[in-house]
Amino acid sequence: MSLPTLLFQAVYFFFPAYVANTAACILGHGRPLDLGRHFIDGKRILGDGVTVRGSLAGVLCGTVVGLAQADFDIGSTAAQAGFLLSLGAIVGDGVGSFIKRRLGMPKGAPAPLLDQLNFVVGGLAFARLVLPFGTPPMEPITIAVLFVVTPIGHLMINKTGYQLKLKDVPW
Repeated sequence: MSLPTLLFQAVYFFFPAYVANTAACILGHGRPLDLGRHFIDGKRILGDGVTVRGSLAGVLCGTVVGLAQADFDIGSTAAQAGFLLSLGAIVGDGVGSFIKRRLGMPKGAPAPLLDQLNFVVGGLAFARLVLPFGTPPMEPITIAVLFVVTPIGHLMINKTGYQLKLKDVPW
């Protein structure tokens, strides 16, 4: 398989998660998902950056993309994978925020690789519920491509979002 084909297939497979992550950022704001609560260490659970509206919007938008990829066949594995990729991406992003709060990092502080790969790990972990590891499109080569391409694309998208005043920081 050629490199361009491999790149396209990996990005197409993971596109619901990419959309979920981006939509959560663009459509977020408002009430924090942790409702302002603190963890046992006295620090906020997730912080103000992970919001109810952003989380719901992200899952919804990513799921719609997954449904479109599955030709709106709700019962298909592809549609289920689209939902799970989206949900996992949002959960993975929340886990990243949880870790950053434990480390005492303020909202928006850069955490190289954690910021770029948390939603990839979450999306892939949830998608495994319907797509076993090692079967298309969950082959090791596809996952490796996602781990290389996503940080680059994530930084490019965030820089663009910052320039468009959709983000407070360019990372």
